Amino acid sequence: MRCTSKKTGSKIRKILAAGCICLCIPALAGCGSGSYAMPYDAYSVNSSFTVLSADQAGRAGTFAADLCIANENYNESAADLSEAEAAGLFSLGDSRTLYAKNVHERLYPASLTKVMTALVALKNGNREDVLTASANVKITESGATLSGLKPGDKMTLDQALRILLIQSANDVAVMIAEHYGGTVEHFCEMMNEEAKSIGATNCNFANPHGLTDENHYITAYDMYLIFNEACKYELFKEIIGMSSYTTVYFDAGGGEVSFEKPSTNWYFNGEATAPAGITVLGGKTGTTSAARNCLVLLSSDTSGKSYISVILKSEERGIMYTEMTDLLGIIQ
Repeated sequence: MRCTSKKTGSKIRKILAAGCICLCIPALAGCGSGSYAMPYDAYSVNSSFTVLSADQAGRAGTFAADLCIANENYNESAADLSEAEAAGLFSLGDSRTLYAKNVHERLYPASLTKVMTALVALKNGNREDVLTASANVKITESGATLSGLKPGDKMTLDQALRILLIQSANDVAVMIAEHYGGTVEHFCEMMNEEAKSIGATNCNFANPHGLTDENHYITAYDMYLIFNEACKYELFKEIIGMSSYTTVYFDAGGGEVSFEKPSTNWYFNGEATAPAGITVLGGKTGTTSAARNCLVLLSSDTSGKSYISVILKSEERGIMYTEMTDLLGIIQ
């Protein structure tokens, strides 16, 4: 490989002189392994991060400019989360990580999976879309939460998302997946593509509901990224903040089917209380024998700043809520 010739350099100067926009490159390949004349500096006007034009120069925004960055562990002495395998607390307004414990460890997410299911549906559908249940909504796994869907039952996406997130119904997750993915398998591909697009590259989804599969896992940090993205949708934030849901949908013959369920979130039913000055705006729970107890929350303080908190694999549900309250106490 030859170094750039004088002729090539002349062409580059002519392009710049013409006022064309280009990305500046710190060094040209093939010119030896010595020190660079222009060492890397993201803020330099000659950096590869810089966009130049004839009349202005500025630094291009980075992918994670408005995201919290987290090491595996940080500020662990600030709260007692000894019973949780992984946990994180993230301040959204100033993009700061306030607490991190094993935030990049891969763990089963249980029904926190449904946050991603809802996100993909919101990106690809409209709340008025009518969904129809197939025979695949019949899930026989012991302990699986079901709404009681039967083949031919119909409801809107708006209804489906509320049942999905408030009751945590696994059969509704299958119906959503088949409607927007054609098959559950293709919908899972869509979930994984969406995860990668928002930087959640340390997780993998093998189903839309979170029932245990060895190829289905997430990290506390990736859960923050996914939940943060979902919270950009007002409908999602509205649903996760509901304490209960009542609706009527239709069976295959057009008959009415009534549905009424409370939220699974203990902060909404009075079994758990947030620290003084902290308001829990909403969240999602998850429980399986393999994942144990999981929880992700959106909260705010008295100044209106927002926070996302995550706990994965807590052995006992009551202890998980006690530790989540301690975690939220860091905000004070």
